This record gives sequence, structure tokens and C-alpha cells, in this order.
Amino acid sequence: MESAVARPRPALTPESVLPEDAGQATLIARVHEPEWGGPCVAAVRGEHVVDLTAVAPTVSDLLERDDAETIVREAPGGRTWRLAELLDATAAGRRDRPHLLAPIDLQVIKAAGVTFARSLLERVVEERTGGDPAQAARVRMRIGELVGGAVDHIRPGSPEAEKAKELLVSEGLWSQYLEVGIGPDAEVFTKAPVLSAVGTGAEIGVLAASVWNNPEPEAVLVVDSRGRVRGATLGNDVNLRDVEGRSALLLSRAKDNNASCAIGPFVRLLDRGFDLDAVRGLDIDLRIDGRDGYVLHGSSSMREISRDVLDLVAAVHGAHHQHPDGFVLFTGTLFAPTEDRHAPGAGFTHEHGDVVRISSPRLGALVNTVTSSEQAAPWEFGLRALMRNLAGRGVL
Repeated sequence: MESAVARPRPALTPESVLPEDAGQATLIARVHEPEWGGPCVAAVRGEHVVDLTAVAPTVSDLLERDDAETIVREAPGGRTWRLAELLDATAAGRRDRPHLLAPIDLQVIKAAGVTFARSLLERVVEERTGGDPAQAARVRMRIGELVGGAVDHIRPGSPEAEKAKELLVSEGLWSQYLEVGIGPDAEVFTKAPVLSAVGTGAEIGVLAASVWNNPEPEAVLVVDSRGRVRGATLGNDVNLRDVEGRSALLLSRAKDNNASCAIGPFVRLLDRGFDLDAVRGLDIDLRIDGRDGYVLHGSSSMREISRDVLDLVAAVHGAHHQHPDGFVLFTGTLFAPTEDRHAPGAGFTHEHGDVVRISSPRLGALVNTVTSSEQAAPWEFGLRALMRNLAGRGVL
């Protein structure tokens, strides 16, 4: 990517980031209040954002309560901010003013991979090219000729999936990505440390050395300690294709870097107007605007996912593994950009200053600007800082 230069950030307005039915939605935000030196749990109510930290000091605490919806909609709050002013400060990078944060806190950040057939084949392309984008077009064509739609519409772990595996093994095409894509066990990994996610309006980071990378627009489930899906939001599971393509054992290097996980803009709680079936039917759009005028559009539909969202949750949480503070779960992406941006056959890769907008009518818009992980704002506010801050404010 190019070196950093000063540039304006994209404007954020309530109209551009809120769900289209925001008036009916139950929305949780997190706000950094400089006067208090730390974050506030908050509710989005019309044009205002209301502090609920005295009721629930963390989002994790709030989601443990069966009356979370009532609290977000009706509980008396403390300080109130105008949403437009929070968005202005967030977009401008003004840390000296109240601004929005990622809307989660103590939850473990997990991600499921290879949950869509189209992106599954792109993972195989990465593997077969060893992370070399110059080889991608050739390998993609060869895999398409031999595999074609063989893995489309196969239920993972089914007898049909086992037959497809036998065919692909006989052709010498079996892959670790096909194993988790259509095999009995889902790929689930820890995307990022607790509290490290950035929110809408923030910069997202890609390692400076990476030459083949892309955003991964995803629906993100928000789950409590009992394994109940309590809400949903949007996420960008930034991916370094050249790194993971060299070896799947480099997954952490490809996925977990400074500012490489974006979540937001808000958590939308499940309620009578937005249930799990609504999550299963989400459409997610992607738009990338480069400083050079480059524009890329993409879309993803949760209706095409190969594993049900509750099956993914069960792969993370149960008798085999507990999460006392809850967790969030990226559900995977259908989007795997193959359009050439630079050299023919090299596919897509980010440039410094790209504006990435991930949106869904029921969840709003997550907007971030690409920089290098090395030049993004360092992550400095961790668990010790959070506990000390909340204790000092008398809310613990």
C-alpha cells in the first residue's frame, strides 16, 4: 500500500449510518466520553444517544439481562449526546470530543470462515497459488473447470458432502478449506483480542507488507454467556490473502493485526420486529471508493450461507467451551473480489485511503478508511484500563 498522507475522512450522518427502520429498532451504542476518560454503554433513541452506564456498566452486562430491550428503549439515562455530533467527531478523528466506539466490549471476538461456496473456492485459489496474486487467474480457471458447481448447495457434513469429497480427492483437488467448507466441522477462530475492535468512522489496518488483501463484509452475531443470540451488527474481517495463502497456519498473522477488526455501527437487539429469521435473510452490500476514483461494488446474502447461524453458534459455545462474558461471531462472507485493480490477473487489493462502506438496510452502515496497521491509532485501552476507569467512576 501507499504511504500515509493527510486526507479528509468520509462524512457520517445519522441518515447514512442508521438502519432504514431505525424508529422501530432497539439499538445499542458505545460512546467515549473524554470528560470521564472512558466508554459509556448507550441507547440510540431518535436523534439522541443516552448514557446507560449506571444501569449496565458494560454491553456484556446489559446483554445478560432478560429485560435488555426494555432498558435500551425506556430506562432513564444519564448524559445525552446528539447522534449527529457524535458522528461528526467520530468521522473527524476527534478523540478530544465524545465519539462512537465499536458497540461491544468484554465479548470474545470469534469468526467463522469458509461458510459460503463462492468464497470457499477463493480460499482454495489462495492455497494453490501460495498467496501469489499473479497466479490467481490461472488457478481460478483450472479449479472452475474441475470443480464448477460441485460444492454449491451441499449441506456440510451430509452424505452428499462426503461423496463430493471422494470425487475431489480422486481428482487431487481436496483442500483444508474444502474440509471446513463442506465437512462436518466449521472453521471457527479468534479474530481479535477483547476490546481491540474499531467502530464506524475509524481507520482499519492492513499490514504494510501485504500486497494482496481485501475486506470481508459480514453479519456479526452478538451472543450472551448462555449461548443466546441477543443481537446482530456488521463487521469487516479484514483479510490478508497473500499471508494466509502461504500457509493456513499464518491465519493469526493474516487476521489479527492492529485495527484489522471493525464492528458496528450499533448492536441491534433481537425483538418482535427483528428476529433470527430476519438475520438469516440479511442482505449485505459493500462499496469501496479509492482516492484515484476507483469504485468496487459487492453484495452478500445470508440466505446463501451453507451453515445455519445457530449451528455456527453451537460450534463456538456449549459443553465443550464456555464464554462467561459472551462473544460476537463473524458469520463469514460471500464476497471474494476477483476484479483486477492493477495488473491483469492479479485481482483486487486495497490501497491506502480506500473508503470501505459495509451496509445492510436492517443494520445500518459501517464505514472505515484503510491505512496500514502500523500507522493506525495504537490500541492502548485494554481490560485493566476499562476496569480502573469504571471503578473510578463508581459504576462497578
